[in-house]
Amino acid sequence: MSGTSLDGVDAVVIEFKDDQCQVLHTASLAYPDSIRSELLALHIASHNELERSALIANQLSALYADCIQQLLSNATLSAAKIKAIGCHGQTIRHRPELGFTLQIFNPALLAELTGIDVVTDFRSRDIAAGGQGAPLVPAFHHAFFGSPNRNRVVINIGGIANLTSISAIGHVIGFDSGPGNMLMDAWAEKHLGERYDHDGKWASSGQVIVPLLVRLLAHPYFKQTPPKSTGRDLFSLAWLLDYLTPDWAAADVQRTLLELSAQTISMALKDFCKGFDEIYVCGGGALNTELVKRLQQLQSPTRIRLSDTLGINVLWVEAAAFAWLAKQGISRQAANLPAVTGAKGARILGAIYAS
Repeated sequence: MSGTSLDGVDAVVIEFKDDQCQVLHTASLAYPDSIRSELLALHIASHNELERSALIANQLSALYADCIQQLLSNATLSAAKIKAIGCHGQTIRHRPELGFTLQIFNPALLAELTGIDVVTDFRSRDIAAGGQGAPLVPAFHHAFFGSPNRNRVVINIGGIANLTSISAIGHVIGFDSGPGNMLMDAWAEKHLGERYDHDGKWASSGQVIVPLLVRLLAHPYFKQTPPKSTGRDLFSLAWLLDYLTPDWAAADVQRTLLELSAQTISMALKDFCKGFDEIYVCGGGALNTELVKRLQQLQSPTRIRLSDTLGINVLWVEAAAFAWLAKQGISRQAANLPAVTGAKGARILGAIYAS
């Protein structure tokens, strides 16, 4: 998995047995600056996009292969022991309203480099069926985090935050609430030269700029009824800069961006996820102490727990989800939730590149 945060690639070895999911081994590699900067640049229409996309796709695939080899080495496993690789690729466009989504890497090259079947392109079939093609992880949350006795909400805070509400009787709602870490990361990199704000400490040193927060919260996406999904196409650093004035302190802007993420997640819970008993958080944002603390304040008295208590560490849930999506594709079992994406019906997702 490599997500909207553009920080690197995560890989897991997952064993599925008797409707259970167990994370056996993990590995992670950071994106080199050259890959990350080119991926960021490709989010904006520019010169020679086709060739540049093809070249970076090959570089990404080589990096994915390196991460997989590191994973197999750590696990002392041979490639022959792995049924398939589920790989999402790196999203550079997500425009379901125009009928397309674009994730780049070279799955044929990854299959060649690893000697393992690759399952990819999970979003396109759902979009072809009239859906958003995202978020895809709610189906995994439903399969492995649901409870017959409790109404649960799972909040995945990556670059974009997505929510999954799972009732005890199995009814599922899922959608992107808006920015998670993405704007905070971009602002921290611009002013601190750091990829992210460690533990939210910089944000905690600032104060919320109320007029800025009000303007950001006025974006129509936040009131839009699900199904809905979003990404860098909408909530980018360029989008944020249009709202700023030079006299605002950078730390205060960071605190306001943290508040934006917390408030929009909480608004989404209030508006669309009613009647929940428990809240679980996962993704890189679960490690932002200040963000989770603010969410807890907004959701009191409901306690916010980490996904670790449900059996999967916060950092590996999305990678585990794409392993499950690969399993579903190979087994020719549907993996989308029409109630989440808005597709016309259940669909088998993914294309297989045999090794």
